[in-house]
Amino acid sequence: MASAIRGAFLSYTGNPFKEAVAGSFCYESDGLIVIDEGKISYAGAYHAGRVPAGVIPEHYRDALIVPGFIDAHVHYPQTPMIGAYGKQLLDWLNKYTFVTEQRYHDKDFARGIAKVFLREQLKAGVTTLITYCTVHPESVDAYFEEAESLGLRTGAGKVLMDRYAPEALLDTAKTGYDQSKALAEKWHGRGRFFYVVTPRFAPTSTPEQLEAAGALYQEISGVYMQTHLSENTKEIAWVAELFPGTHGYLDVYDRYGLVGPRTLFGHAVHLTDQEWKRMAEAGATIVHCPTSNLFLGSGLFNLERALVSSNPVRTALGSDLGAGTSFSPLVTLNEAYKIAQLRGYSLSAHHAFYLATLGSARAIYQDQHIGSIEAGKDADLAVLDFKATPILADRQAFSASLEEQLFVLMTLGDERVIKATYAAGRKVHERTG
Repeated sequence: MASAIRGAFLSYTGNPFKEAVAGSFCYESDGLIVIDEGKISYAGAYHAGRVPAGVIPEHYRDALIVPGFIDAHVHYPQTPMIGAYGKQLLDWLNKYTFVTEQRYHDKDFARGIAKVFLREQLKAGVTTLITYCTVHPESVDAYFEEAESLGLRTGAGKVLMDRYAPEALLDTAKTGYDQSKALAEKWHGRGRFFYVVTPRFAPTSTPEQLEAAGALYQEISGVYMQTHLSENTKEIAWVAELFPGTHGYLDVYDRYGLVGPRTLFGHAVHLTDQEWKRMAEAGATIVHCPTSNLFLGSGLFNLERALVSSNPVRTALGSDLGAGTSFSPLVTLNEAYKIAQLRGYSLSAHHAFYLATLGSARAIYQDQHIGSIEAGKDADLAVLDFKATPILADRQAFSASLEEQLFVLMTLGDERVIKATYAAGRKVHERTG
């Protein structure tokens, strides 16, 4: 059954990092989005004649409709420990992460956390996310089952770890391979799902397990791979000790066939020139996680080098909960702006909103489905309320342009800005109050 939404909408058509900003987006001050069977059949200026017979459009005023946001690096099992006090990465993993993740052998527990996690993502306007599960297959099944009930486009995978973690969180190269393959056969390509081969990071996998992960990535058509890369300087030094004879952290993954299209590397804060070049050449993706990098003191990601250079690297945004401190992509953009400022680069509002929508969709090889508001795309949408809080309402009264309105949203806004969220055309969140 067809449905329709009326209101101002913004959608990017080009890449403002490469071309003039003015020609990189479409803005309709009074727009109409017609939805049929979960996809957009019309997106343009409002005309009564474009509204399907018998349909009354949902009309959003003092709001802006944008493509649903993307969170390309997040750990749903860490939801119970978000905001946990810690030192830096390796201490934090041992004190909190590995303790919390041991509970996910219990599928009912995993399902309860997945339900809370997805509720909060939708409240934040996120409609596509790529998450780590735990070493337990039950954690993957619980997550996909909850996501299926919401009709989401999402990827997830069982974490692979066969060393340097508590016994309860260890698999082996063989069991990790077998369980991952069985989970991929069950979930990859089902509905709007894709499976993600998930070695946690190089130190917690033996060479044999990384080899098995590379085999999975090569064997399963269209599968993704996610892991961590160069997040912390002590981590980088540890990798060098564990893998002597390699030419840096990225080279460890490269030797096992884990660098290529649809391979997602969280953080990448401390890359060498050669690693930047190899990432670009391979079509691999960096996921920038600003709130997490600041929370754990990992460093300041070089967004300018990633996107404004002679050989840019595909770059998406991630919350990296639970080291990340907010579900809201607006908060993520706020911190990305500040990190860029500290590196001497100013991230404009249009560049930022592109990065959170079409830019991330392109980076994760999903832009044929999501990331923009146009006919044929999935109807994944977020409705932003310009007057969500008293200070936003007061401040927006002084905004002189769309770009200023956007910048105010990303510097003063959070999940309260999201008035409604749609996944495949179905309203899956509506703010109350």
